[in-house]
Amino acid sequence: MKFKSPLLVVTDMERSKMFYKDVLGLRVILDFGSNVTLTGGVCLQTKDSWKNFIHSVNDDIVFGAKDSEIYFEEDNFDEFMEKLKSMEGIKYVHPVIEHRWGQRVVRFYDPDQHIIEVGENMKVVCRRFLDGGMTVEETAKRMDVPVKFVNACNR
Repeated sequence: MKFKSPLLVVTDMERSKMFYKDVLGLRVILDFGSNVTLTGGVCLQTKDSWKNFIHSVNDDIVFGAKDSEIYFEEDNFDEFMEKLKSMEGIKYVHPVIEHRWGQRVVRFYDPDQHIIEVGENMKVVCRRFLDGGMTVEETAKRMDVPVKFVNACNR
């Protein structure tokens, strides 16, 4: 068995394709109308076609349940945040936070209330600590990662 991709149900395919292109830089790889595959392996499926697939006879598909997210990492986190702040209509789950291991993240909603997390690339976090004067051992402890990971980031 092989995992292929997450699939997000959307109410307006064109709006969703534009959001993922403009906000996250994803491109359409395959477009079958009611099913679209984007770079990174994210798939979008229209709500009506999804209802048929799962044999739903009523409108029991719920958006905005806050029970999952799709996660991205960004090398240039500050630059991404400037871009995100300049965009109209972005609804945030929360502003930028820094997790206890030092990674900065932001969470926001796509047009159908799916949670998107964009986090600072963990290798970039590691480099930030090392460049700030922490030793390999201090960085490993701060990030709660093996020294081997820190050494790999230090190359």
